[in-house]
Amino acid sequence: MIILITGGVRSGKSRYAQDLALSQSAHPVYVATARIWDEDFKERVQRHKADRSAAWINFEEERHVSKLPLDGHTVVIDCVTLWLTNIFEETSHNIPSSLSAIQAEIDALHQKAGTFIIVTNEIGMGIHGENAVARHFADLQGWTNQYIARIADTVVLMVSGIPVVIKKEEK
Repeated sequence: MIILITGGVRSGKSRYAQDLALSQSAHPVYVATARIWDEDFKERVQRHKADRSAAWINFEEERHVSKLPLDGHTVVIDCVTLWLTNIFEETSHNIPSSLSAIQAEIDALHQKAGTFIIVTNEIGMGIHGENAVARHFADLQGWTNQYIARIADTVVLMVSGIPVVIKKEEK
């Protein structure tokens, strides 16, 4: 099962995803996809880590999330935007290669048993990027979100801390 949690910056996505995972499992898995870019970001990562209790099984994986031992678990993957940034950098900003790589990862996760709560950002709802690379990344993020939403069982849009279910397939 895939549950996609999307929304803007500071909309409550991560908190909602973590609460949902804890409601489904006593020991959920948290997969952090962040690469530490600077001191400010390092502090953000530390705050995220401090927010999680000892109940969590934690992994840090910048690229090959599908290769982690996730079968049968309730898993929060936070977040697609950082994961995709890593892939985009690795492919020297090649959009087709990046899209293919993230789709392969998502497809591999979709084949595993378990519940995958995937956090992403709606970066296209804000200002336009100031340069071509930023605009290309926004396009890539949008196409990736669409791909995940298509195969997801549930899609939740977070707006000001309020979850709005925009897709729910009954099994």
